[in-house]
Amino acid sequence: PGDLFLHKLPAGLAVINGFGKSAGLMQVQELGQIESPIALVSTFGVGTASKALIRDAIAHQPELARSLPTLNPLVFECNDGWLNDAQALALQESHVLRALQIAREAGAGACFAQGAVGAGRGMSCHGLKGGIGTASRQFDWQGRRHTLGALVLANQGRPEALTLAGCCIGPVLQQRIASAEAPGPERGSIIIVLATDAPLDARQLQRVARRSAAGLARTGSDYGHGSGDVALAFSTAYRLPQRADQPMPSVTLLHESALDLFFQAAAEATEQAIVHALWAAVPLTGRDGHHRHALTAVAPELLTHAPWALLHPKD
Repeated sequence: PGDLFLHKLPAGLAVINGFGKSAGLMQVQELGQIESPIALVSTFGVGTASKALIRDAIAHQPELARSLPTLNPLVFECNDGWLNDAQALALQESHVLRALQIAREAGAGACFAQGAVGAGRGMSCHGLKGGIGTASRQFDWQGRRHTLGALVLANQGRPEALTLAGCCIGPVLQQRIASAEAPGPERGSIIIVLATDAPLDARQLQRVARRSAAGLARTGSDYGHGSGDVALAFSTAYRLPQRADQPMPSVTLLHESALDLFFQAAAEATEQAIVHALWAAVPLTGRDGHHRHALTAVAPELLTHAPWALLHPKD
């Protein structure tokens, strides 16, 4: 809640593989703060989303870029060109502004769609339908409970490498899918957004963001050359003022030895969020008849059995 431009959040950024066109990363790396909503879009929508975030900020702060500094709009992207006709440049500023309005009216809540929705509509993951997924972990440190949540835009991975719960089921799924897409290197990208209520500073949050790569690897990704993999972690425990005449917060940060719990949570929540993106996705036919199957349709056994059942069906 509140105005992110006037009251920023501490944040840390980890560029796992920099093959990407996101906007606003350089300033986050330098200042360790986020000051705008986070937009997730397809690659060619970055400019449109940036302009929409700027228009929204000006509407709330008319002195932006006058008596106040300019805005650093934060926009992350993944390439959904297999399903989406990216050249149509379908995303409009009105779509982004409407999404902001809906989010503000609804507020934070536990019930929202996952899978092939929003920016996830055209995304692919390990040759299957990908998209939006989320998961979280809770844990105690010195008598206080903390939460770390992960939201992913899953659009990465080679089909044959998909791994669930330690079982590489990709080769089995490949045999079941008749695809017109020629096999190739990993490409497409994933965006990982981590949020915690624990008092961590930007440096600590950067360390936490970097550990999301462990969860990404557990699903079978090796951060291929053409896959732009970026993670952002932020804390809601305190705010950082925009105006110099307002005092900086006095915050008691968690000890470094507590970070192992956050590292573990970041890895686990990221892995689980990717699984949820696959689990919630629906089949989709897009540009030029290109099709992506849904995981649960290709492997219905997963609805009632553990992943190893695909490897050992007779057991």
